[in-house]
Amino acid sequence: MKRIGDILTRYKVAETVKDDVTYKQVTIGTNYKGVRLRGTKLGIEIGTKNQWLVKAGQFILSRIDARNSAFGIIPDDLEGALVTNDFMAYEVNEDEVNRDFFNVFLQSPQFLEACIKASRGNTNRKRVQEEFFLNYEVNLPDIEHQRLLIQKIERAKAAMATAESEIAHQQSLLGKLKQAILQEAIQGKLTEDWRKTTPDVEPASDLLQRIQAEKASLIAVKKICKEKPLPEITPEEIPFEIPEGWKWCRLGQIIEEKPRNGISLKPVDYVTDAKTLKLSATSSGTFNGTECKYLDLEVEEDSYLWLRDGDILIQRANSLELVGTAAVYRGNEHEFIYPDLMMKCRAVFAVGTDYLHHVLTSRTTRDYFTRKATGSAGNMPKINQGTVIQTLIPLPPLAEQVAIVERVEALMTTCQALEAEIEHSRTHAADLLQAVLKEAFSN
Repeated sequence: MKRIGDILTRYKVAETVKDDVTYKQVTIGTNYKGVRLRGTKLGIEIGTKNQWLVKAGQFILSRIDARNSAFGIIPDDLEGALVTNDFMAYEVNEDEVNRDFFNVFLQSPQFLEACIKASRGNTNRKRVQEEFFLNYEVNLPDIEHQRLLIQKIERAKAAMATAESEIAHQQSLLGKLKQAILQEAIQGKLTEDWRKTTPDVEPASDLLQRIQAEKASLIAVKKICKEKPLPEITPEEIPFEIPEGWKWCRLGQIIEEKPRNGISLKPVDYVTDAKTLKLSATSSGTFNGTECKYLDLEVEEDSYLWLRDGDILIQRANSLELVGTAAVYRGNEHEFIYPDLMMKCRAVFAVGTDYLHHVLTSRTTRDYFTRKATGSAGNMPKINQGTVIQTLIPLPPLAEQVAIVERVEALMTTCQALEAEIEHSRTHAADLLQAVLKEAFSN
């Protein structure tokens, strides 16, 4: 056992602040955030004139927040910085403790316990009592054993870094695999054998006519409004060939009506049970209902803001990487409303919703949204309603859409299993490092 006072020696060099000198000031983050520059000030702007100088490489702690892990090593760029009496700086006695080992030791529960027990006073006014802190005994191995442990720790860290690099590579490959699955799905490659065994299905051209007839009936009963015709698809727009029986169309032709943006409603005097989605609720490409907030909003029962099962949400504004991200809402009606930075649409025939989502998530469509996104410097990229409804959709027969969705889901289940294995590798690497650290600081 060693006293903390055996490994740390108080460093006290007073400095009377001079008005015409610029000084660096120190701050220490809690929760092991470390020591960093708070800012620089002319001496005339500093109210407390009697302060202390510190040196790079010293250990420093906050009297008030050491119990919240506000301590660390002073970095090189804070050489000669000023601290008030609320901070205590120490030289590390390297005859008693290996410098690298000490840096690791600062992260141990044992050292934090010393800081907590040395903090005395009322609940909100606890401060480290230096005498008690320096006399606190900690269990440290001898200096030679410290060196051996550091070697083990460094090997474990190197192994973890290698594992993290490999995991990142695997995750990148898995992401590419998912995109390849979606791309082959919307090009009809996943269902080549299905078409051979199921030749007599309604072609997509007939399906498109049925969709148009259904939309006409909805217009007739005034459930949706009549829309302007969309531009004809030119050969130059078509990104790839599609199988016989499929048909190219635009998104606006197969959804009930033009996408509508959510809106920012003004607060009122009472609260509804409406959950307002955050943009993060759909950023992964799947719906996450936990990413929401409750607002004091008045939402009429028949408002278009309410989501219905099968609604497709598209982010109309976000980073260039995420703008156009789409997700399908699966849930109860009158539970969620959506914000201004999203728009929603709905497939005319609900059975095609999941296939449509695969098209919107595919690399072809993501690239299209990226090209069409607009926004001035400093503003987030946006896509508008016109861009969305003109999105090209490779439309298979309805029965084949069902087959495609089934095959994509089966392949994505395999991808999820691979993701679980990758995450297990990450956890295993972290456990190895923790085992070495536990050995270093065990009794």
